[in-house]
Amino acid sequence: MHLIDKIKAKAKLNLQTVVLPESYDERMLYAAEKIVEQGLAKVVLLGNPDKVKESATAKGVKLDGVEIVDPNTSAKLASYVDGLVEIRKKKGLTPEDARKLLTAEDNLYYAGMMVRMGDAGGCVAGATSTTGNVLRASIQTIGTAAGIKTVSSFFIMITKDAKFGEDGVVFFADCAVNPNPDSQALAEIAVATAGNCKAFLDVEAKVAMLSFSTKGSATHPDVDKVTKAVEIAKQLAPDLLIDGELQADAALIPSIGEKKAPGSAVAGKANVVIFPDLDSGNIGYKLTERIGGAVAFGPILQGLAKPVNDLSRGCSVDDIVNVVAFTAVQAQ
Repeated sequence: MHLIDKIKAKAKLNLQTVVLPESYDERMLYAAEKIVEQGLAKVVLLGNPDKVKESATAKGVKLDGVEIVDPNTSAKLASYVDGLVEIRKKKGLTPEDARKLLTAEDNLYYAGMMVRMGDAGGCVAGATSTTGNVLRASIQTIGTAAGIKTVSSFFIMITKDAKFGEDGVVFFADCAVNPNPDSQALAEIAVATAGNCKAFLDVEAKVAMLSFSTKGSATHPDVDKVTKAVEIAKQLAPDLLIDGELQADAALIPSIGEKKAPGSAVAGKANVVIFPDLDSGNIGYKLTERIGGAVAFGPILQGLAKPVNDLSRGCSVDDIVNVVAFTAVQAQ
């Protein structure tokens, strides 16, 4: 069974509520229809009900079984205002400012409070909002998981060639959140992504910390950052299979891995690759997707107390459906 099909099957076993705040984007309407038809989750769209229904009718979209909530008139707005003020009281947030955030056009803060208060299991956004805005609202409403400082993201890259990663599946991180993580953050990203790899593929993660250097072939502070991250990750997770610094070909191709990093338990076998910065991560996943023909599933956020997932603004309807399925499984 295809990985996405496995995730969808799991989502159907215990239906969760997922909120979609960007109802004014037609892709969200088409996705909501598909999600309900496929029985993947209960869907809540945020926005003016008349406007949403009018748009759906014009496009021939059926929203039967989809709940539409207007944050401006919601009976829960007052309690959300109180809750957000309590969360942000150290920052001096006033009830008036909290109300403005919760009734903003992007609906991100209202969606975040729905998840925090248990009125939704998770949230999916990013079709029209930037990653920064999605992440900011999520951190300020839901917050980070216990003991976690670094909120990051990963992509599940499903390639056309089974020899890469785990039967063609490779986890890429971080490709959407942290512009220039230091060694500590890179280590936390590596450990978190390895955990997700094991959880969703049911295999042992083999983590490659990527660089333009392999095992000292070049010297530079950027290389030192990666090698230090490997040391920290081993302290955080002593049993983790992790190696670096490795170039991408040494990480993924056995013959090159054996040549450039002989004796490594990861080189040539990696199913998780950690990029040294956001430039390389974002460029890497997009090239793999567009030129390599891989399916990019994500970005999937990790490190938050409850699931929120961010979409690329170039996402398709099927991308949204898939990420909602993933979010629903996380919410279980």
